Parts: sequence; C-alpha cells; structure tokens
Amino acid sequence: MGLKMGKRGPKPTPTSILQMRGSWRAGLRGGEPRPASKSPRMPSWMRPEAKAVWRLLVPKLEALGVLTDIDGNAFARYCDAWARWKSAAKVLAEKGEFYVRRDAAGEVQSVQPHPAAGQYVKLAQLLSRLEGDFGLTPSARANMAQPKAAEPEHGGKRRFFA
Repeated sequence: MGLKMGKRGPKPTPTSILQMRGSWRAGLRGGEPRPASKSPRMPSWMRPEAKAVWRLLVPKLEALGVLTDIDGNAFARYCDAWARWKSAAKVLAEKGEFYVRRDAAGEVQSVQPHPAAGQYVKLAQLLSRLEGDFGLTPSARANMAQPKAAEPEHGGKRRFFA
C-alpha cells in the first residue's frame, strides 16, 4: 500500500465563482454540491460583538451571492475571531504592546511583548484567510468579478473568428 499524500496546490475555485468570472473551466465541472441560497442562522453562543459583525455582513454577503445556509459555521468562526481580535486590539491600546518585568526590588529585569500582541497577530492572520474565503477584501472580490457583457456578434474581434 502506497503513501497517501494530501492535495497539493491552491484550493479549487467553486464553480459558481468560475461562472461569475466567465471561465471556460466552469463547464468542465460536474457534481459539485450546490447548497440552498438561504441565509444561515446566527448562533446563540456568539458574544455581542460577534453578533454585531454577523448582522452587518450577512446581508452584504448574501447580496454578493457567496453566503449560504451551509456556510454558517465558518462565518460564525469569522465573526468570533473578529470579536476576539477587536478585544486584543483594545487591550493593546490600553496597556501598550510591551510591559516591563521587575524584580522584587523594583529593578527592571526585561521588557516583554504583551501576551495580547501574539493573539492579535494570530487572529489577524486567521481573519485574513477567512476574509479571502468570503470575499471580504478587494482582491478576493476581484477574483469573483462578474463577467463582462458579451460583445455584439457583428463587432469586435469575434467577427474575424466566426
């Protein structure tokens, strides 16, 4: 029995995104699941800050056509991570990014990064990845752009290749 290796390369682009781009590859796909385009239900366990992000972004993502009922858990993780990132940012704003460690006599032993700084960076990286998945950045949306309207049959370069 041979070793099984993980999938390599970038994640496959969903067929719906390929269709929006006008890609010929969209026609090659078959059997891809198509979840219902109904809105996911907001989880009750989320903290108020996460719920506020949910309420703000769900209508916008639905309008883009990138959020469905089945995406609810992933989007809840985004909202929760955003709320925790905001909390870490608040701590850093109040306490500073570094703190001084002193010995019993009050002498400075070292200057350490605040523990919230590490959390802030980790959450920012997670948010960046999830924002790309949901089209929440300009570059992610550029990859989801609607195809341009087809040129009239009598004009443009197409008339030479009929």
